[in-house]
Amino acid sequence: MKPARFTYHAPRELGEALELLREHGDEAKVLAGGQSLMPMLNFRLAHIDHLVDINRLGAQWSEPTFGAETITIPALVRQRQVERSAEAASLLPVLTEALHQVAHPQIRNRGTVCGSLAHADPAAELPSVLTVLDAKFTLASARGVRTVAAEDFFLFHLTTALEPDELLLEVSVERPGANQFSAFREFATRRGDFALAAVAAVCEVDTTGVVTACRIAAAGVAPTPQRLTDTEQLVVGQRLGPDLGAAAEATARAQVDPTGDIHASAAYRARLTGVLVKRALADIQEKAHA
Repeated sequence: MKPARFTYHAPRELGEALELLREHGDEAKVLAGGQSLMPMLNFRLAHIDHLVDINRLGAQWSEPTFGAETITIPALVRQRQVERSAEAASLLPVLTEALHQVAHPQIRNRGTVCGSLAHADPAAELPSVLTVLDAKFTLASARGVRTVAAEDFFLFHLTTALEPDELLLEVSVERPGANQFSAFREFATRRGDFALAAVAAVCEVDTTGVVTACRIAAAGVAPTPQRLTDTEQLVVGQRLGPDLGAAAEATARAQVDPTGDIHASAAYRARLTGVLVKRALADIQEKAHA
């Protein structure tokens, strides 16, 4: 199928793009990579009157920056750029690990990091990763700019805090300390498919091997990335190891309440979440002791 008729806009300045969104609101959609939007339009799962293509806004929105305090990923940074970045692999390995699992290389070549976040599929990898990284989302409109925390950005299935006239301009995370270690684990029935469940974890581990801070989020088991706060509280103050991993598995399994579908039952997804948490913590232990 082909999409229904729409008016195509190709602004060359950010202000022009934001004015188009102000003018057309709910009737407009933003095109960056289009790897989620275009299939929805082609299958007529979504109908729009105006398409705002932001790919001509300029190079300043196409390159990540690795500052002394903050790492920033603007709206037009492709997933493949970050996946192949040596700096990203060194500073944000959990993001690199997750990007390896996103669809296929052809998709990642065009799909943008911010586009995936704005799409907000609860089974996607990036929302859970940016949640555990405690990311900040910069939203711009003709009315001004505001910043939203990751946990306030994702509201429901395919629903975010973005207003109809707003653009996700960039996402930023604090540069991690040397004592921060992370891991990403997922299980999908086929390589490139959406995960039946996925887990992103970030822990701070002191010199004695004790976890001093922990953030864990699961994907594919709730309408948004789900923070596993009970599991986090269990892990903090403990030394990573098999006993803690087993306890964390049981706690995570009890904390999630996923729905079942033709791909997996609710019980299977809950059990899988626990297993992935245990494996992610084992990965972090290995990295911390390397």
